[in-house]
Amino acid sequence: MANKRMLEAGNKKSAIRELYSYGLERAEEIGKDNVFDYSLGNPNVPPPKELTAELERLLKEEDSVALHGYTPSIGDTGARASIAGYLNRTYGLTLTRHDFVLTCGAAAGLAMALHALVEEPGDEVVVFAPFFPEYRLFAEQAGGKLVVVPTEAPEFAPDADALAKAITPRTKVVILNNPNNPTGAVYSEKDVKRVCEVLEKCGHPVWLLSDEPYRDLVFEGDKPPFLTKYYARTLVCFSYSKVLSIPGERIGYLLVNPAMPERDEVLAAVIGAARALGYVCAPTLWQRVLPAVQGVTSDLSVYRENGKLLYDKLTSLGFSCVRPRGAFYLFVKAPGGDARAFSELAKRFELLLVPSDSFGVPGYVRLAYCVKRSMIERSFTAFEKLALCKAGN
Repeated sequence: MANKRMLEAGNKKSAIRELYSYGLERAEEIGKDNVFDYSLGNPNVPPPKELTAELERLLKEEDSVALHGYTPSIGDTGARASIAGYLNRTYGLTLTRHDFVLTCGAAAGLAMALHALVEEPGDEVVVFAPFFPEYRLFAEQAGGKLVVVPTEAPEFAPDADALAKAITPRTKVVILNNPNNPTGAVYSEKDVKRVCEVLEKCGHPVWLLSDEPYRDLVFEGDKPPFLTKYYARTLVCFSYSKVLSIPGERIGYLLVNPAMPERDEVLAAVIGAARALGYVCAPTLWQRVLPAVQGVTSDLSVYRENGKLLYDKLTSLGFSCVRPRGAFYLFVKAPGGDARAFSELAKRFELLLVPSDSFGVPGYVRLAYCVKRSMIERSFTAFEKLALCKAGN
């Protein structure tokens, strides 16, 4: 008999992937241009020219065995040194290559960190709702118990007082996702400082796991503060998927703060977790690309323009939306409060909107606007019909 927990996870698709699969089927039936798929956070702008040029150079000039062979489990030395140098210049840090493990994307980094930090079954992993649904699967697979702390609309900022009440002697990890998926919220320095102050005062070691795949996608205000500057027991999980438009290449890193009292122990546990989970070598070719693209991004202005276009149109139709400040998601209140019912209603007009229930809150839908501007504009007629329908006309 198969593992029951894995069987359940395999048979039950995420709401995002389920809607995405439905969209592919509908596109075959009625044509791609007639389906308005806002389900998946899949970057749609081309990778930067610097990345393409470096990839071509490596393939032409470098030894093919080295490009496609194994690196050390912790990652290529030059790639890790380049990341440390870039972060030091950008944020005023003093990191070295020894503080990083290169990972198979953000998902692998999160899974590795949680397996390294959760010691006993039932150790608690705290998240702020709304949250990325896979956090639950990652935490539970590591043996932990997910504890959800609510936040308040419309800012959806982390509530430090609520966090303090949620912490127990079993709390081991707090996950912070900034900018946030699914709300597009960007937490301020004040927000994160209050979270760090709560953790400092809780009376036992708690690790802060900062999930930052959207760090460079900020449209209003300052970029998110770098959390190693505020709390010693911080691990930073980063992916190049969004910023370089290479989600399918699965390349990122996990940073273990050198100021952490247990730094050597935690780093060794992360490497051990990578072995246990089978993540022993991130894709070598993409590790070798990294030194040439530190600080480089795709044309992220496209997402700013898409977000504004969609926000302005939907609010003009009477929908209540969270103003997008970062990432590339629009969080829209479901008229009537039933997110799943509203998502099903939207499908009548070929609009694919992800209900918020799986993100840990009721009453909203998420729209990923990392899509072509032409699709957004074509979808306006469908939104107009949806607005009339929800108004009862």
